[in-house]
Amino acid sequence: MTDSTVNIPNTPPSFKPTESGVQGSGGFKLPIDWQGLLAQKGKGKTLGGIAFLVFLFFYAIGFYWSCEPDLLDVEADAKAYADAHGQQVVNGYVTTHTLITVASTLLDKPGGYISNDKTPPGIFMDNMPNWEFGVLQQVRDFSKVLRNDLSRAQSLGEENDDLSKAEPKFNVDNESWLVPAAENEYRGGINYLEEYLADMSAPNQSNVQFYSRADNLGDWLKLVVRRLGSLSKRLNASVGETRLNTNLAGEPGSEQSTSQDASITTKTSWWEIDDVFYEARGTSWALINLLHAIEVDFRGVLEKKQALASLQQIIQELEATQRMLWSPLVLNGSDFGLFANHSLVMSAYISRASSGLIELRDLLTRG
Repeated sequence: MTDSTVNIPNTPPSFKPTESGVQGSGGFKLPIDWQGLLAQKGKGKTLGGIAFLVFLFFYAIGFYWSCEPDLLDVEADAKAYADAHGQQVVNGYVTTHTLITVASTLLDKPGGYISNDKTPPGIFMDNMPNWEFGVLQQVRDFSKVLRNDLSRAQSLGEENDDLSKAEPKFNVDNESWLVPAAENEYRGGINYLEEYLADMSAPNQSNVQFYSRADNLGDWLKLVVRRLGSLSKRLNASVGETRLNTNLAGEPGSEQSTSQDASITTKTSWWEIDDVFYEARGTSWALINLLHAIEVDFRGVLEKKQALASLQQIIQELEATQRMLWSPLVLNGSDFGLFANHSLVMSAYISRASSGLIELRDLLTRG
């Protein structure tokens, strides 16, 4: 019996790339398609570059579409519209035209109406859709008051046919995109408002009126106060808010449907903080324009009640909400924390405007 010896090399086999493959030290050859590998690598880089350019393209469009419109020069815009259409600027013309312009801005601003978009970049945007919703809420409220109060002499007066058709158009779901498409319905509402505006300024249409009365204005201000109060509460809830339940305070013997806790805690979801913030900016933008128009058409009433300065102060408070937001994000620091809390700053301006509106409404109701 003989011993067999196996020699194991002390060094590992070596490999050397060649044009046709990889040559091993043991004599074997592994074929590799170098041109194919390089082509695949180049294709991957090309696809990555195209994807980056597409992203950059949609990001640039989204950034442009997110730019909020400037405030209106309501009196000059109304006069220019009247001259272009051969109409007279009568009482109520500026206010009605401002409502039309505010509603039209939703559809005609850069990017058009975005809230119901189902394609990029609109489908990925949330700040501008919430701004649009804030504006839309004010269009809905004012068109309702215009139909029910401002265009009617008394509560039993006949409502205007164009306004009765316009108001429901603005109440279509703001995210509806197919049947019906929200922007088509809103455009229809604007067309009916334009018909009302033309009839109101026509000398031979004496049955179409706009009544600048203190009680009519007070009805709209009541709605505005409620809107601002709700927004202020939601903005304050960005850091969490605990308050005592005062829902039935001052009403002896009053009841509610179900019982509630003695204290109520509310906190806005982290995902909704910027939504509420931009809704408040949209609401304030629309209100500033409408209040400027009210200042023109209700000047006689406001001066008689010595309430003109109060209205101008309210407008000034709301204009502060339109300042440039320099931060790329809506910051949500604690109330006395290291970082700013943009929601609380916005709430402060809106709360002061709401308080001013309550005082203004009180001035209007006095004899």
